[in-house]
Amino acid sequence: MGFLEFNGVQCNLADGRTLFGDVSFTVGAGEVAALIGHNGAGKSTLVNVAGKRLKPRAGTVNVQGGLAMMPQFIGSVRDDSTVRDLLLAAAPERIAAAAADIDALELELMERDDEATQMRYAEALGTWGEAGGYEIEVLWDVVTTAALGMPFDRARFRDVNTLSGGEQKRLVLEALLRGREQVLILDEPDNYLDVPGKRWLEEQLRTTDKAVLLVSHDRALLGNVATKVVALEGRSTWVHGGSFTGWKEARQARRERLAELHRRWDEEHERLKELVHTLGEQAKISAAMAPRYRAAQTRLRKYEEAGRPPELPREQRVVPRLTGGRTGTRVITCEKLELSGLMKPFDLEIFLGDRVAVLGSNGSGKSHLLKLLAGLDVDHTGSWRLGARVVPGFFTQTHQHPEWMGKTLVEIMGRGEGIREGLDRGAAAGMLSRYELAGSADQRFETLSGGQQARFQILLLELGGATLLLLDEPTDNLDLVSAEALQQAIEEFNGTVVVVTHDRWLASSFNRYLLFRSDGEVVETPEPVWDENRVTRAR
Repeated sequence: MGFLEFNGVQCNLADGRTLFGDVSFTVGAGEVAALIGHNGAGKSTLVNVAGKRLKPRAGTVNVQGGLAMMPQFIGSVRDDSTVRDLLLAAAPERIAAAAADIDALELELMERDDEATQMRYAEALGTWGEAGGYEIEVLWDVVTTAALGMPFDRARFRDVNTLSGGEQKRLVLEALLRGREQVLILDEPDNYLDVPGKRWLEEQLRTTDKAVLLVSHDRALLGNVATKVVALEGRSTWVHGGSFTGWKEARQARRERLAELHRRWDEEHERLKELVHTLGEQAKISAAMAPRYRAAQTRLRKYEEAGRPPELPREQRVVPRLTGGRTGTRVITCEKLELSGLMKPFDLEIFLGDRVAVLGSNGSGKSHLLKLLAGLDVDHTGSWRLGARVVPGFFTQTHQHPEWMGKTLVEIMGRGEGIREGLDRGAAAGMLSRYELAGSADQRFETLSGGQQARFQILLLELGGATLLLLDEPTDNLDLVSAEALQQAIEEFNGTVVVVTHDRWLASSFNRYLLFRSDGEVVETPEPVWDENRVTRAR
């Protein structure tokens, strides 16, 4: 039976400041605990501590039943790794280590095929078997068949970068959910999944008997699967024993209780300090008052040593100001547009003020449409054009901006880009503050969390004066407060918005729905359609 326990765990930042401390909670068999906190609160750090990839400064983590972990990067792998490499990245450490030894010795045998090397290779194969390597290959055969429609022998050397983000996620999730390990750490497992994929994940999590610690920003998914909520705020954690749907009210009630406790603690602290001061003055006059003075000092010291009540959680305030501007009435016009090898030709007109949600399964061509409208090179036939005074602003799902690598946020904002003018440090700091990024001003872009990168991209859209927002899964990495702030900003935006999304909560606020269907047609629907399957047309 799976069991995960945190006892007094503390982690510090590089400069010595406490990121969080005294983190204590449990996740039992059959429980799905949602780990919630604002971007930068330390969720990924806590996940890495749970996965034994990071050692805490203090405290312990106990695991029963074996542990497996899905890292956050799954879905955005674009290197030259293979399907086998991806599965090994999510496999237990003993299996990954045994596979690394076999790979190294196979390379060595290509250069020196002597008896000693052959003996070491045979020993490595024995270690692979003892670690459960042959058993896991049987599992991987089931996994690749379920996720990719092909057996492991055919899929093992396929490049991961040929898989969509959703296919990468589904592949690893199949392996973890079917695997022997009874404790799962899932860091944003729903990112890149389309809604049928999310519904599949919800069903798996509702029926699993494993202990699951889940990090997700999908409000609908959390409401459907979480059996408890572990909130990381105020540099510690507290547990809401109910579902996510009641968490917001529980958090507000807790905040009010904490505020009252802090008020009472401060009043008592002031009373004790005043008592010590008064008795101290009296002890100067009368030696008989000295014992009472020392007793009051002891009482004050013990009161302070006991500490204040738990820290009040800081209210996160993300304030996007996506102002937009007036454009021609017809913002986007597509005539017999075909995304080569993806979808059949379609016509489309989008008008000023429209809020268009682009829906459909992964790999259907939705992101390609946004890239084309943003002016990037995408194979197509037919025609498309933007209207008068339309300035597109493009938000990329994978946050891939090689031009920003190695640069701090202040440097990126200072240099400007395109029609976006550069800002001096003072102006940049003010803008970053509105997006809860002031503390990361001198941090390199690639070192930010996924949510921080997303907020920074939205900030640059604001500075760029976009009148047409092209957003590819903008809420995937945003924390709950940031996602709600962005949704509000979209509603107030004086311009046109086209969003590729699998966020059911966000899509419900839009007024037009463009569906990429499984038969290759692109059609408009009056309501969101979430059950479209993979495109069956040859691509």
